[in-house]
Amino acid sequence: MKLGRAALGLLLLAPLAVRAVEPISLGLALAGVLTGYISYPRLYCLFAECCSPKRSLSREALQKDLDSKLFGQHLAKKVILNALSGFISNPKPKKPLTLSLHGWTGTGKNFVSKIIAENIYEGGLNSDYVHLFVATLHFPHISNITLYKDQLQSWIRGNVSACARSIFIFDEMDKMHAGLIDAIKPYLDYYDNLDGVSYQKAIFIFLSNAGAERITDVALDFWRSGKQREEIKLKDMEHALSVSAFNNKNSGFWHSSLIDRNLIDYFVPFLPLEYKHLKMCIRVEMQSRGYEVDEDIVSRVAEEMTFSPKRREFSPTKAVKPCSPS
Repeated sequence: MKLGRAALGLLLLAPLAVRAVEPISLGLALAGVLTGYISYPRLYCLFAECCSPKRSLSREALQKDLDSKLFGQHLAKKVILNALSGFISNPKPKKPLTLSLHGWTGTGKNFVSKIIAENIYEGGLNSDYVHLFVATLHFPHISNITLYKDQLQSWIRGNVSACARSIFIFDEMDKMHAGLIDAIKPYLDYYDNLDGVSYQKAIFIFLSNAGAERITDVALDFWRSGKQREEIKLKDMEHALSVSAFNNKNSGFWHSSLIDRNLIDYFVPFLPLEYKHLKMCIRVEMQSRGYEVDEDIVSRVAEEMTFSPKRREFSPTKAVKPCSPS
């Protein structure tokens, strides 16, 4: 389809040359142009999406996106920025990058996945090289788990064969059938290649609510002791997150070899949003829709949320959408 659009552009120029060139000569000329167009990747990539990003990942652009669109998540920002920029800049990584994002619904996990995709491929989540799997949609029936494993392996193998820098996003890991995700374990391991295919430049992102209670407990402990949430370090909860996901029978990571073999590079906690963060999100959302920010409206929308504790300093009890639809 994309090639067809480029070819159409060439054909639209044809009437200008028809008077000077015979039909057969014109056809041969166009065939030659199309052959050259396909043969030279740089020229082809001017008109169609290519596997190799049109521009290398800009650490500055990624940081700007995270700072301007994601609020209250200092741990996630730091880990994502360093992990992604370091991985992309490494010409020979030893294994794929694997990120496991944990937290309550609405804290920004899907939104961060969107930001990552957009900073690597201009098509973002709509790119041919970004693949989203939703557990309840794509793997609904436990009776079909063997079939799902075969399909998942085939899909990943085929797409990485076509594009080494493929991105795979697995949403609702806490609702995935236990054992299913282990089917992709070989592709996350330290292999140069498997059956002639290298997976070392691929990126795997897992999204889960598993461990959200532990994240909330740590954040509440800091809040009650009068500490700033920015004082929370990754070491305060990363190990607890991996253990929580591994031992949660309702999680797709239950006794998973991905965790047991240390194939998850980073467990990234997403903290519950505070009242002030929610208001930041509302302002950005209003601006993105072309509205002038009205603080009265911002406050009224924020007031619709129910917070716990009651002082509204912490943790909306309802799901809060990120600053932009994801």
